[in-house]
Amino acid sequence: MLATIRQPAELRGSVEVPGDKSISHRALILNAVAAGPARIQNLATGEDVASTARCLRALGVKVSEEGVQGVGLHGLHAPHGPLDCGNSGTTMRLLAGLLAGQPFETTLTGDQSLSRRPMDRVTTPLAKMGARATLDPLRVRGGKL
Repeated sequence: MLATIRQPAELRGSVEVPGDKSISHRALILNAVAAGPARIQNLATGEDVASTARCLRALGVKVSEEGVQGVGLHGLHAPHGPLDCGNSGTTMRLLAGLLAGQPFETTLTGDQSLSRRPMDRVTTPLAKMGARATLDPLRVRGGKL
């Protein structure tokens, strides 16, 4: 069977692509330590990104659907308890790096699945840079990096 393909009519419109999880984590964290407000559009809506937002709120950052009110690099506050990263390894690893430069100790926890994942690939480099990081659970005491 032969088919003839004719030139289609012009296509017009717009498409909204779902937010990317990896970019969303980083956008929240980087804007949290920026000075002033930031609007983040099309943030991924999954539970992992929600874990990052909850942890940042516990560190004193205002995070809402409208955006992030950055507190500056040295504006984070010690949380009142452990930061619960849920099941998000990205949240735990990225926040461990961020917290390594802060003047307080923080414990990062998660669900059973996250607790079984290897974290030495994060703690070893942080220790070499001057932070103190221990496991079971992950504790990070910032240092001069």
